[in-house]
Amino acid sequence: MANVTLEEAKRACDAAVAKAQGLGIKVSVSVVDSGTILVATNKMDGALIIGVEGSRGKAVASVIFGQPSGELESRFARPTMQALILQYGGKFIMGQGALPITRDGEIVGACGVGGGTSQEDEDCARAGIDAI
Repeated sequence: MANVTLEEAKRACDAAVAKAQGLGIKVSVSVVDSGTILVATNKMDGALIIGVEGSRGKAVASVIFGQPSGELESRFARPTMQALILQYGGKFIMGQGALPITRDGEIVGACGVGGGTSQEDEDCARAGIDAI
C-alpha cells in the first residue's frame, strides 16, 4: 500500500501553517500515513497544546474512514461509533478539520489541523494537501 512521503508531509505542514498565518490563527498540523502512523506534525508558536492531538486525531479519523473528518460528526453518537472509538483508544476524532490525501485514486494518508474554527482547520488542511 502506498503512503504519503515525509517530504510530502513536510510540504503539507508548511502550507497549512502558511494558510493559518494568512488567516491570523495559530494551529497545529498532523499528517498521517494510510496506516494512521504519524509522518509529520507542526505546532505554531502560541498554538494550543491540545491542538497537536486534535489535529492528529482528526487525521486518523479521515484516513480510517476515507473521507473528510467533518463528514463523520453526525455519526459520533451512534453506538457502533462509540464502540470503535473505545477500541481505538480514543485515537480518532470525528470533527471537521482533516481531509484524506489520495494518489491515483488510493488513500495514502490524511492531513489534520486543530486550533482554528472547524472551517478554518479544514481550509488549512486543504491548503496542505494542495501543496503535495
